[in-house]
Amino acid sequence: METARRRLLSSSSTKDIDNRRIKLLIQFDGTDYCGWAEQAKQRSVLGTLKSCIREISGETPDLRGCSRTDSGAHALGMVADFETGNPMPTEKWSFVMNRLLPIDVRVVSSCKAPMDFHSRFFARSREYVYRIALSDKVDPFRARFVYDTWRPLELRVMQDAARDLQGHHDFRAFGEELEGLENAVREVKKISVTKVGDEIKLRIEATAFIRGMMRRIAGGLFEVGCGKRTIEDFRILTDPTKRDEVKWPVVLPARGLVLVKAKYGRRLRDYRELVAETDE
Repeated sequence: METARRRLLSSSSTKDIDNRRIKLLIQFDGTDYCGWAEQAKQRSVLGTLKSCIREISGETPDLRGCSRTDSGAHALGMVADFETGNPMPTEKWSFVMNRLLPIDVRVVSSCKAPMDFHSRFFARSREYVYRIALSDKVDPFRARFVYDTWRPLELRVMQDAARDLQGHHDFRAFGEELEGLENAVREVKKISVTKVGDEIKLRIEATAFIRGMMRRIAGGLFEVGCGKRTIEDFRILTDPTKRDEVKWPVVLPARGLVLVKAKYGRRLRDYRELVAETDE
C-alpha cells in the first residue's frame, strides 16, 4: 500500500505551498456504516474519508460535510470540504482517494474552494429522495436502496397530503431525538410524490432538515397511502397546538433514503441562521 501511495504522489511537488481548501463531491452506499458522523468503535463514512486523507497527506483533516446522514442511508451528492497543505494538484485528489477508499465510497470530483467555504453552512438547500418499492420480491440489486412493502398505496392521496408540507412549518412531529432543539420550523421549497415503475418516490428540497424528518415524513405519507391515517390527521401534525392529539408517524428504515444534492448560490454566503444543529 505504501508503495502504491508513493507512486500515486510521485508527480506532485514536495515544496511547501500555502494551505488550500478542497471541496469533494462524494457518493456512498451507507448500508454498512453507522452514518456520516464518527462514532466510537463504529465504521462511519466521515471516519473512512478522514483516514484516507490522512494516509495520503499525513494530515488529520477537519472534514466538514453538507449534511449528516443516518445509519444505513446513502448519498449521491454529499459535499464535503477540508483544508490541506499538501501540494498535490487539486483535481488529482479524487483519483488518488478512489484508489484507497473501499468500493462503497467514491469521490466523484475534487476542486479548489475559497478558504472561508463551509459545505454545511454555505448550502442554500438540500434535496433528499425516499424510495418505496411496491413489491414483496425486490431483486437483490435494489434491496439495499428501497423500503419494500406488499401493501398497495394510493398515490393521489399521498400527493394531496404532501402538498400541505410545502412552505414554512413546525416539523417537530416529524423528527426524532429532538432533546434540546428549540426551533423546529423549516422551509420545504419543493416536494413531490411520483410513481416510477413499481416504486413510489418522495422527493423533498428544504433549507434544512431536523433529525429524522425525511424518514418520518415518508412514514406519514406511507400511512396515508395505505389508509392508516387520514389527510386531516396528517395536516394536524404541523400544528403545534394540535399535533399531540394524534399519534406521530412511523419512521421508515434508512435504506430507502438518499441525499441527492446540496445546492449553493452563485454568490457563496453563510446561511448559518437557517441550518439546524440536528439536520439529517
